[in-house]
Amino acid sequence: MPFLLTRRQSLKALAAAAAGLALPAGIPGIAQAAKNDPKTEAAIEKGLKWVAKTQSSLGHWTAGGYPTAMTALAGTALTASGSTTVQGPYSKNIRKAVDYLLGKLRPNGLIGDPASDNRYTYGHGFSMLFLSQVLGEEEDEERREELIDALTKAAEFSGKAQTPAGGWGYVSAKDGNNFDEGSTTITQVQGLRGCRNGGIVVAGEIINKAKDYIYGCKNPDGGISYSSRNRGSSRPAITAAALAALYNAGDYDSKHVPEMLEFCKKNLQNLSEGPNSFGHWHYTYLYYSQVMYRQGNKEWDPFRDKLYGHIVKDQQADGSWTGNIGPIYVTSCNLIMLQLDKAYLPIYQR
Repeated sequence: MPFLLTRRQSLKALAAAAAGLALPAGIPGIAQAAKNDPKTEAAIEKGLKWVAKTQSSLGHWTAGGYPTAMTALAGTALTASGSTTVQGPYSKNIRKAVDYLLGKLRPNGLIGDPASDNRYTYGHGFSMLFLSQVLGEEEDEERREELIDALTKAAEFSGKAQTPAGGWGYVSAKDGNNFDEGSTTITQVQGLRGCRNGGIVVAGEIINKAKDYIYGCKNPDGGISYSSRNRGSSRPAITAAALAALYNAGDYDSKHVPEMLEFCKKNLQNLSEGPNSFGHWHYTYLYYSQVMYRQGNKEWDPFRDKLYGHIVKDQQADGSWTGNIGPIYVTSCNLIMLQLDKAYLPIYQR
């Protein structure tokens, strides 16, 4: 398993780096955060302030009619800055987001509203990821127990929602007649891995079936197709997301990984939309940036500079970014990418 840090450990390491002190042995890549370009840091700060300012009084954000997914993504972007539920400039916003998502927990373990969300597995997966990152820093014992209970139920729901083929669809296997597809599968895998890293029991069989599903959707060119039921051409976005999820699952050495990585580099290294992106640039690079970050600084640094330059130049005057689905979605994705070097969130660490 990769070396994982809590945000508290990361903050101490970053403080040491800023002071010119020796870093603790075994902590990878932490000093990089102290070297971020001033323009990037300014863009991050403007973006975080916009996210905090646009949170509703109920604690959520929404776009495209997906308040659960957007709240979890926005919360993740804020926690990626180093704030927790108890400290940092965005602690109040993070607490309100946690409260909102815990209020969406259903008796069956779903975090979301199946009556109003026809793609509720996205929100469920993103919520598991966000809440699992919050769990490690929660100091209130009662709230910790509440988070553990919610994530335990959420992980159980995901296991039951998995299709016989090993993937997930926009809704549970039962509700969706066992339909599954790549993007929702990746969301579940990352969310479940976040839970497992936080000490929540997740059956290894669930993750293994998901990995087999991903490999079963792989085409001869190394790319991953849309669905086990609808193979078709390889999708760079889904391939990048699949690679990020496989890395989260600790699967670095599979014979499939080098081919998938080569396919991604061929199609995504130049920040192109490409013929198979279907307009999902931010989704694509949210995951491909994670893939490149895990390649180490030799590959990450030049790619990061190009990626961050592309993102920063498109920022609006108010601190947001616009694009497909809505500003909170695009802004949250961009902020997560721009803060990978900070290494505050265990799920994104090397």
